[in-house]
Amino acid sequence: MFPTRFVHLPAARARFGDRVDRLGEHLTRVDAPADAVLASIEAMSAAKGWRMFDQATRHGVASVPDAPESFRALFQHVEHVPAWVDWETFDRGGRVLLRAGILGGAVLALRSLVLGYTSPAGNKPLARSGALTERAPRRLHETARFVQATVRGGGLRPGADGYCITLKVRLMHAKVRRMLLESGTWDASAWGAPLNQHDHAGTSMLFSVTLLDGLRQLGMRISPEDGEAYMQLWRHSGHLMGIDADIQPTTEAEARRLQELISATQDEPDDDSRLLTRALLAATFQRPPRRGETRPSSTGDSGFSAGMCRRLIGDDVADKLGVPRTTWRFAVPLIRRLVSAAERVRTSVPMADGPSLRAGTRYWDRTVEVGLAGGVADFGLPTRLGTAA
Repeated sequence: MFPTRFVHLPAARARFGDRVDRLGEHLTRVDAPADAVLASIEAMSAAKGWRMFDQATRHGVASVPDAPESFRALFQHVEHVPAWVDWETFDRGGRVLLRAGILGGAVLALRSLVLGYTSPAGNKPLARSGALTERAPRRLHETARFVQATVRGGGLRPGADGYCITLKVRLMHAKVRRMLLESGTWDASAWGAPLNQHDHAGTSMLFSVTLLDGLRQLGMRISPEDGEAYMQLWRHSGHLMGIDADIQPTTEAEARRLQELISATQDEPDDDSRLLTRALLAATFQRPPRRGETRPSSTGDSGFSAGMCRRLIGDDVADKLGVPRTTWRFAVPLIRRLVSAAERVRTSVPMADGPSLRAGTRYWDRTVEVGLAGGVADFGLPTRLGTAA
C-alpha cells in the first residue's frame, strides 16, 4: 500500500491513529500543475518557454497572451492570494530571521539542511542528482539566496524576488523529478514518487519551525507572536511551492506534531545521509570558484561547522550522520551566553531592534554577494543528473 520507506507503522498507528495512513498517501503525490508547465516548456523551444515563464512570474500570466493552458492553471492558483494572507504579518515574521544575521545562516546550514538529510529516502533526489556533492558551495549559497528573498519585506508579493524564485525552484523540482523518473534508476516501490508532497512538506518545515528552534537554542528570544508570524510566512511559501494545503502546518505546534509523525515513520540515516552531510560541512566556508578559478575557495574552518552542527542537532543524530567531534563544540555554550545577553538588551531597550535588524540584513546581503562570487542565482532548469545517478 505504501512505499517500503514508510516504516514502524504498527507503533506509529498506536501513537498517531489514522493520521499515519493519511500522511502516507502523500508519498506518491507530486505537483501535477508544475509537471504540466514543464511539459509545455519542453514542447516549445526551451528559451521561449522559459522567457514566457519569467514574464508570467514578474508581471502575471495575463501579460503573456499566448500562454499555454498549463501556465494559466498554475498561475490561477499562485496569483490567488488566500484570505488568510497578511503581508504585514509576513514582514514581521521575516524580520525574525533578518535580525538573527549570522546566527540565522549558521542554523540554516548546520541544523535545518543537515536534518533534511537524515531521511534515507527523502534525500535520494538530491543525492542522485549530484546537486550538492558536485556543486556544494553554489547549491548552498543559492539556498541562502532563496531564503533571503523570501524573508525580505514584501518578498512573497506577486512579482517580488521571493515569489519569482519560489516558482522557479518549483519548476526546477519538476525537471529533476522528470529526469529521475526517466533515468531508470528511481525505485518508486521503495522511495515513493521523487520530490513528493510528503517530502516537500518536510522540507518546508526545515525552513520554518526547525530554524526557529535552532535560533532559540542559540539564545535568541523569539516571542510566540513573532514565531507564528514566521510560520505564516513559510506557510505562504509552501502555497506558492505547490504543497497540498492539508499537509501544511499553520502553527508551530502543528508543525512539531507533524514532524513527530514523520520521524516516527522514517528509517535511520544511510550512507547518502552521511555523504551529503560531509559535503555540506565542507562547503559551509567555501564560495564557488570565480571565473578563471578551478576550485572553490575556503574562507574558514570546517571544524567550526562540525562543532556547531553537533550542538544544534544533538550527539545522537550527529553520530549517525558521521559529524566529527571537534573542540569547537565547546564554544557553542559561550556563544549562547553572549547571544542571550545581547537579546536581554535588545528586548529591554526601546528601539534596540533597529540596529540588529540593519546589521542582520547586511549580513544576508553580503553572504549572498560573496557566496555567489559575483554570479547570479538564476535557479535555471537542470540539464543532467549528477554522477551519483
